[in-house]
Amino acid sequence: MTSPGVPPAWVGWGAAVCAFAFAAVSLAWALGSTVGLDTLGGSIERMARDRDPTLLAANAVALVLKVLGGVLALALVQPWGRRLPRRPLLALGWLGATVLVLYGVLQVASVALVAVGVIVPSEPISDQALAWRLLLWEPWFLVWGLLLGGATLRSQRLRRPTTSPDPDGHR
Repeated sequence: MTSPGVPPAWVGWGAAVCAFAFAAVSLAWALGSTVGLDTLGGSIERMARDRDPTLLAANAVALVLKVLGGVLALALVQPWGRRLPRRPLLALGWLGATVLVLYGVLQVASVALVAVGVIVPSEPISDQALAWRLLLWEPWFLVWGLLLGGATLRSQRLRRPTTSPDPDGHR
């Protein structure tokens, strides 16, 4: 059981699952799988199908960042993470959470505006790709960011236990 005001440990596990699942998708596409590419639509789908070197490089960078994001999430809630420098760990957690939440909000909002016809994209996007992006791909960033923020808050609020009591019996 957690103390009041301290998020449960599952938020870190949830952030890690989001990160590693997202990384697995990137890895599959980097290795040439075309499964699910039609859920992206537009030029990104075309570039992926054409194995565009720029997109492949961006995908490789994204893959590494997603794996590191999963490791970060685990470091925030696992005992081994307590051995890492606290301030840099918290700074990376808050930075990652902020970037993911902002990106997720902006992407969900922009795709929603396309879906309702307020914004007309420069190139057509299929209804299928629009639905996938609105209901899965873009919210995934938002959910991942919120979970990572919860894991960072948990780590920040929990006191680092000392290894042993002092001679007077105090910690």
